[in-house]
Amino acid sequence: MDDGPAGAHPRPSRLGAALLASAFVVATCGLIYELLAGTLASYLLGDSVTQFSIVIGTYLFAMGMGSWCSRYVLSDELAIFVRVEILIAAIGGASAAVLFLLFDRVADFRIPLYGLVLVIGALVGLEIPLLMRILKDRLEFSDLVSKVLTFDYVGALAASVLFPLLLVPHLGLMRTGFLFGLANVGVAMALIVMLPGRRRLRTEMIAAILVALGLGVGFVMSEKLQRAAEVTVYGDPILYATSTPYQRVVITKRGDDLRLYLNGNLQFSSRDEYRYHEALVHPVMSRAHAPRHVLVLGGGDGLAVREILKYPSVASVTLVDLDPEMTALFTRSAMLTALNHGAFRSPKVHVVNGDAFSWLRANTRRFDAVFVDFPDPTNFSIGKLYTVTFYRELARALAPGATVSVQSTSPLVAPRAYWTVATTLEAAGLITRGYHVYVPSFGEWGFVLASNRPIGPPAALPAGLRFLTPQTDALAFVFPPDMARRPVPVNRLDNQALVREFEAEWAVYEG
Repeated sequence: MDDGPAGAHPRPSRLGAALLASAFVVATCGLIYELLAGTLASYLLGDSVTQFSIVIGTYLFAMGMGSWCSRYVLSDELAIFVRVEILIAAIGGASAAVLFLLFDRVADFRIPLYGLVLVIGALVGLEIPLLMRILKDRLEFSDLVSKVLTFDYVGALAASVLFPLLLVPHLGLMRTGFLFGLANVGVAMALIVMLPGRRRLRTEMIAAILVALGLGVGFVMSEKLQRAAEVTVYGDPILYATSTPYQRVVITKRGDDLRLYLNGNLQFSSRDEYRYHEALVHPVMSRAHAPRHVLVLGGGDGLAVREILKYPSVASVTLVDLDPEMTALFTRSAMLTALNHGAFRSPKVHVVNGDAFSWLRANTRRFDAVFVDFPDPTNFSIGKLYTVTFYRELARALAPGATVSVQSTSPLVAPRAYWTVATTLEAAGLITRGYHVYVPSFGEWGFVLASNRPIGPPAALPAGLRFLTPQTDALAFVFPPDMARRPVPVNRLDNQALVREFEAEWAVYEG
C-alpha cells in the first residue's frame, strides 16, 4: 500500500513507527490475557503448575492456528489488522470478568476458560503476520523481522514483569483485563486516524468507540463485578476482598459466622475455628514443658498465636507469613482482632513477612515449639513447604526435645496425602505421631506431631479451652481403619508426590 505524497496522508515513517509501536502493545496485551487466564484457572481450579501449563500450551497452539489462517487474508491487511485489534480488545479485555462471572454458573468451567484462550490466542497469532505483511514495503526484510520481533519480545517482558509486581496487587484481575483491552482498542483507533482513506473505516471507528466505552465502564465497575461474582461463589455477603501479590483474600459474614477464604479456599469459620486452633496448638504446648521460644510458620490470621499466648512461660513468638496484607489486616481490623484477641499487638510477638522456606534456611535460632499452619498443598509452590528438604531445615530449628505440629489435610478424605506428610517428616529424621479432630467446617481434619525425641504424654492444659480436654487429646491419636496408616512415598522437591495425591483424592471426594 502506497502512502502517497506528504500532505495527502501520513508519511510512511510516521505510520511505520506507529505500526512498530503497535507490535509492542500487541505483545504486552496478548501476554497479559494469557497470564490472566492462567492466574484465574489457578485461583478457581487449583494446581497452578497444571493450569498454567495447559493455558500456555493452548494459547501457543491457538497462536499457531491464527498465524496459519493469516494466509487467507489476501488484501486490505491494514483494515483487517484494525478489526482484529478491536475484537481482541473486546474479548481479551472482558475475559477476566466473564470468567469470574461464569465460574459458578456453568457445568464445566474449563469449557469457557479454554474457549476464550483459544479465541484470544488465535486473534493474537493473526496479528503479527498481518503486521509484517503491512510493513514489508516500508522496511528491508531483515530490518522488518528484527524490529517486529524485538518490539514483540520487549512487550512480552514488560507484561511478565508488570503483571505480578504492579498490576495484580494494585488493580486486580478484572481491572487489569479492562485496562489492557483499552490499550488494544486505543491502537486500533490511533491507526484508523492515521490511515489514508479513513472514511471507509467509519464503521470500525464506531465499533472501537463502543468497545472503548464498554471497557471503560467495566474498569470503573470492576470492584462491583468482582463482588457480584464472588457472592455467587461464596454464597455469603462479602465484607472485605482484595488481591495481594500472593493471593485473593475474601472475608464473608452471615449472622455471627465470619469466614476467611484464600484463593477461594476456606481457611476458617469463626463458629468452629477454636476446634482447629486448639487442636493445632495445645497437643504441642502441653508436651513442651514450659516452652519459652515459639515459632509459627503460616497462620497469618493470628489465631494460633492467640492460643500460644495462653501459656505464661512463653517469652517470644516468631510468626513467619508470606503476605504482609494478611498480617496487617488481622492487626488493624477491630472485627478480626476480636477473633485473635489482639495477638499481633502483644510485645512477645514478632511478625516476619517473607517466604518460610528462605527464612528457615537463613535462621540460626532454635525453638521449643513450632507450628506449621500452611494452606493445603493444592499446588507445587505450596507443596515445597511439605517436602523432606523443608522438614530438614525445620528439624535444624528445633531445640532438644522440641515438638512440632503440622496441619496435614483430612485423613478421611485424603488418607494417602495425610500419611505422606508423616512419612516425609520421618524421612527428615523426626519421630511422628498422627492425630485428628472433627471441625464442622472442614470435617475430619488431621495433624502430625513431630519431634527429635520420643513424644511423651501431655501435661496440664490451660484453663478456658472450649474443645480440647485430656480425654479428647487421647482420643485424637486413635485412627479407625478407614483412616489408618498406609504405604506412601516421601514428598520431595523433585517429585511433589503430595500435590498429586492431594489433588487425586480430593477430586474423587468433590466429584
